Amino acid sequence: MEEKLDLVLRHGEEYGLNRTLAALGVSKGTWHYRQTERQEYAERYAYLRRPLMAIARRHPHYGYRKVARELADRGWRVNRKVVQKLQKAWELPLLRQIHHPRPSAIRRVLKQMGDRINLVPRLKNIRPLNLLYTDFTELVFDRGRQKAQLMPLIDHVSKLAVGWAVGRADNSALALWAWERARSKLKRCGVNLRKVVVHHDQDGVYTGHKWLWQLRLKDKVRVSYALNGAQDNTAMESFNSHFKVENDSVLWDQKDLAGVIRVVEIRMRYYNDIRRHASLDNVSPADYLEKLGVKA
Repeated sequence: MEEKLDLVLRHGEEYGLNRTLAALGVSKGTWHYRQTERQEYAERYAYLRRPLMAIARRHPHYGYRKVARELADRGWRVNRKVVQKLQKAWELPLLRQIHHPRPSAIRRVLKQMGDRINLVPRLKNIRPLNLLYTDFTELVFDRGRQKAQLMPLIDHVSKLAVGWAVGRADNSALALWAWERARSKLKRCGVNLRKVVVHHDQDGVYTGHKWLWQLRLKDKVRVSYALNGAQDNTAMESFNSHFKVENDSVLWDQKDLAGVIRVVEIRMRYYNDIRRHASLDNVSPADYLEKLGVKA
């Protein structure tokens, strides 16, 4: 099973997660359970994150065997298979590509385009589910001892949380998981992805090849970049701020990442289906969309 899961990780983005899972005979339930299991595995060895990061930065060419020996030299004797799993969980091999790099081709193109990379001011008569805002936000849990990252995608018109994902790190894997859920929702609602704009800041994940390959090249979605960070993404900042304030106490008491994920799932359903919004004629996002003729 582990070999199949590794194949899904390597080829899921290229061929699509659902198609890859079906081809390998892996159920979506098993996939998501194992992803959560891997995250919990990383929690068990959280004390190794700092030394592993330090080794990855100092010796970016090291494989997991050399890293295990380096750890042992520093006083941490860990099985090399554990090191290999932790490297995958924390995407440490990617550090090989971010050691004082020159600006990527994507970054250079964005710089040349100037303020044209922000599409939002030029959009007119925005239809429901055609403009989505997104960003990462930090969630504190386990009474302040642990942190997680939440990435929601919020509709401009209805304020609906179209998709979201929670994980340990604000990386491409988490972003694409959130987008997969959002894309499935958009398709169920009959939305043409070619008419969708996703607006976010210029974080490395959103200017990275994995994100842009999936959204621009595969799904034909347009992407828009904030010029001034949070100042150009106020709708997202507002959502993240309110969500954390409203759920701070229940998140604070969660002992592990699985508990945080359960809380977020429950609260997102409440936010979409029940919570009334003054800006939406005092109805929920789902009810507001239904009034506009869209079944959420």
